Amino acid sequence: MTPPHLPTLPARLIAAGLLTGWLLAPLPATAGDAKAGQDVFKSECAECHSVAEGRNKKGPSLFGIVGRKSGSLPDYSYSDALKNIGWTWTPEQLHTYLSQPAKQANPGTKMKYDGLDNAKDLDDLLSYLATLH
Repeated sequence: MTPPHLPTLPARLIAAGLLTGWLLAPLPATAGDAKAGQDVFKSECAECHSVAEGRNKKGPSLFGIVGRKSGSLPDYSYSDALKNIGWTWTPEQLHTYLSQPAKQANPGTKMKYDGLDNAKDLDDLLSYLATLH
């Protein structure tokens, strides 16, 4: 009978070290601070957008915005540009859209916004928007 093949001691030590490193590695940090993002929302977005489900203002409600198809709320009158562009509001798409003037990101949009050029504020805002479900 042949004994089972066992890894050598150095191989076992390397494997144990890798496993320990993997277990102790920090979890990925979120990009922004949602609480701080709520303040950014109040100063940058709240004049035109609500976070309440079904409550539209000049702009559509942002409740559930992350993951929603652009121009898809049935009770809001979107521009043809936004209805037809076919975006899904992923965090990446929202970052691209909100980091520049809206008219540049989506020519023909009704949204009047110059963009948010502070990277931390934008990350915080996106973290806050992701909580709206």
